[in-house]
Amino acid sequence: MSIKKPPYVNCFDDRSGNPKIYFRRKGFPKISLRGPIGSKEFYEDYAKAYASSSPSGEINPEKNIGMKTIRWLCIQYFKSSAFKTLASSTKKVRRNILDGFCIEHGSKPFAQLKPEHLVSIQDDRADRPESVNALIKSLRQVFKHGIKRRLCFHNPAKEIEMLIAPGDGIHAWTENEIDQYRDCHAVGTKARMAIELLLYTGQRRGDIVRLGRQHLKHAELIFTQQKNRERSPVTLNIPIAPVLQGILDQTPTGELTFLVTHFNKPFTQNGFGNRFKKWCLEADLSHCSAHGLRKASAALFAEMGCTDREIMAITGHRSAKEVDRYTKSARQKKLARSAIAKVSAKQS
Repeated sequence: MSIKKPPYVNCFDDRSGNPKIYFRRKGFPKISLRGPIGSKEFYEDYAKAYASSSPSGEINPEKNIGMKTIRWLCIQYFKSSAFKTLASSTKKVRRNILDGFCIEHGSKPFAQLKPEHLVSIQDDRADRPESVNALIKSLRQVFKHGIKRRLCFHNPAKEIEMLIAPGDGIHAWTENEIDQYRDCHAVGTKARMAIELLLYTGQRRGDIVRLGRQHLKHAELIFTQQKNRERSPVTLNIPIAPVLQGILDQTPTGELTFLVTHFNKPFTQNGFGNRFKKWCLEADLSHCSAHGLRKASAALFAEMGCTDREIMAITGHRSAKEVDRYTKSARQKKLARSAIAKVSAKQS
């Protein structure tokens, strides 16, 4: 498929038959451009040439080239349907990430942002891989929107490889840690109900704080996950495990949600995270978190012999690759036990 030439671009072959590309706008000198047309190098040169030939530095937004700033490009993304249809929590996080980036880099021309600049930022933040990965992902979306709207012509973040976090990321609870928490928080308390909800549903805290008796139908929890709810909703039907049903029957709950604050109001996502952290501290489990129970839940299902598809039906993950991040260790243990059992059986 041929690539349409941008305005003011001309091509010809020199006397030796070599292709030449140049930018020429009436009243301004001719500028040589690197090729081929459509390459990253071409668009970098074209952006500079267009900017230098714009009257009074004015950039034509319809042609989408020039010294527009990174802040300006982010603002265009914030106005887009791609951003507006994200979950509220995702929008808040992404906007904070991009606003933070713009504090230092927002006034710089987006056409001059190159992959090597982002790699340098990665190097500076190598001790915070999850943070810098989130920044790269956010910038990818900004430039992706820019390309779609012809506001820019290349995506400097697309080529950047994500940093690998040391270890397995968020700590997944062990069976001993779960028992330790249960020993500290008796049946009938909010703290105990919280861990059982997290374990037996495998949900994120943003979904846990919204679950209530209105979601119970025919001994199942039926609800739509908050993540990507507006763009690509995932609705789950999860049977209530007998253990969880027993906990719910013995614990006071709110009218709209199972979990409520001291003022009998539903928790916010962050409020629940903070409250659950205090319950963990009371059980001397300062390194544990609510999200770690989502990992522990998936691992528990894997150890019980559940397939990836069965686990995905509980957690709402869209791919086996996502589930594998949570269950890899559990499956390794199970396979190792099976291997040793086979060897032992032959030797006996």
